Amino acid sequence: MSSARIILFGFLLFWQLAAQAQRPVIAIIIDDLGNRSSDIQAIQLPGAVAVAFLPHTPHTPRLARVAHANNKEVMLHAPMQSMHGDKKLGPGSLTLDMTESEFVKTLQEDLASIPHVQGVNNHMGSLLTRHPGHMLWLMQEINRHGDLFFVDSRTTKHSVARMVANENQVPSLTRDVFLDAEDSAAFVEKQFDRLLKIARIHGYALAIGHPYPATMKILKKRLQQLESEQVDLVPVSTLLKYRQGKATWQVSLSR
Repeated sequence: MSSARIILFGFLLFWQLAAQAQRPVIAIIIDDLGNRSSDIQAIQLPGAVAVAFLPHTPHTPRLARVAHANNKEVMLHAPMQSMHGDKKLGPGSLTLDMTESEFVKTLQEDLASIPHVQGVNNHMGSLLTRHPGHMLWLMQEINRHGDLFFVDSRTTKHSVARMVANENQVPSLTRDVFLDAEDSAAFVEKQFDRLLKIARIHGYALAIGHPYPATMKILKKRLQQLESEQVDLVPVSTLLKYRQGKATWQVSLSR
């Protein structure tokens, strides 16, 4: 091969790799897991779908170990008090009336109940995530654990969880899309399209869903079509690194 052809081949390869590196990325979390043996369906979804387990639930230890063995990121789906006091949060819940020591002890027990835990997101929490003091306790304990990330499920527009995470150097993201606020295949399809649209605009996007039959059915189909969509599914921890890298690159350009 001539030197000119080698140079041309190298140039084309470079641009191909550059194009692949710039493909939009998405991450997906399926939460509310642990109460049913059928939750294994979430673990069986193709690709790097993260799975978030409620603490102290009957099937969590076994399913979390299965998820870890199948290269799925495992998260604590931490129950937090909502604006609707009539809703039962279940065991391990974090509430506004707790002292700091009660809060921290409960959170430590929640984390210990999830094998291979790598991150935390909130279950409900439309009340608790409004309160900077309680979110500070949360982020301080996450920092003491040393290697966890946090995802704000964003159950209220008034949440300060992400802001407090940033102030305490906790790697964090905010949910962009709820896939199944309505439990219907048509709604999940619409929300998945919205997820891809956001990723194409911003370079990345994060969705949260639940182990509903419609959600599992649509995700099994759509995740296998991502290559044709020119979008990559990545672990939540990878999306965090992608976002941090993109932010650093944007800051460097603005200087």
